[in-house]
Amino acid sequence: MGQPQTIKLMVNGQSHAIHADGSTMLLYALRNELCLNGPKYGCGYGECGACTVLIDGRAARACCTPISQVGELEITTLEGLAQAGVLDDVQHAFVEEQAAQCGYCLNGMIMTIRAVLNAGGAKSFEEVKQALRFNLCRCGTHIEIMRAACRACGVAFEEAGP
Repeated sequence: MGQPQTIKLMVNGQSHAIHADGSTMLLYALRNELCLNGPKYGCGYGECGACTVLIDGRAARACCTPISQVGELEITTLEGLAQAGVLDDVQHAFVEEQAAQCGYCLNGMIMTIRAVLNAGGAKSFEEVKQALRFNLCRCGTHIEIMRAACRACGVAFEEAGP
């Protein structure tokens, strides 16, 4: 650990000065310093997706991204997706499909699909599945999550066979 320093972060369109060591993980700065609860601590290794944020529009795992690496790049959390009280299209799809049970994984699912759309979208059910393959859900809302992700991407949901 080095000496604490003042690091500027651009989060959800606002500049913030964080006084911390540069090796501090972005997740801790977001949750502990800025009181943002969208990104969750899941595994701490970037494997589960619960901590996903957007950095310049691309999905990134905040639990393993040091704040010194993000500089003044634009960081968007779940809280920053809605604009003027209007849900983002991905958030709206998840509400419409009732894709929440415990809700712990939803941050990662929603942020991942937003990143997919930012990059041009998914063209098929298989592409949606591939996009979410590294996001874990343990409570059993997989079908609703896939329906919501497909709705957001504008692709048909495919039921699994027997």
